[in-house]
Amino acid sequence: MTKAQAATADVFLTALKALPKAERDAVLVRIAREKPFAQDILDLALIARRRREPSRPFRDYLAERKAR
Repeated sequence: MTKAQAATADVFLTALKALPKAERDAVLVRIAREKPFAQDILDLALIARRRREPSRPFRDYLAERKAR
């Protein structure tokens, strides 16, 4: 993430946090209803959850798939 992207994200997050709960919930519901955004959120949540898992070389993964 570039500095400009991080700054933009900070501005949006600050604005979201400043909203009253009902308005914040309304924004989040609208984001969740947009399929591309909803998929992005799910992808990011999965990445965050699996970040500490051990990695393995891609070639090993391909060899395992081929063996199936």
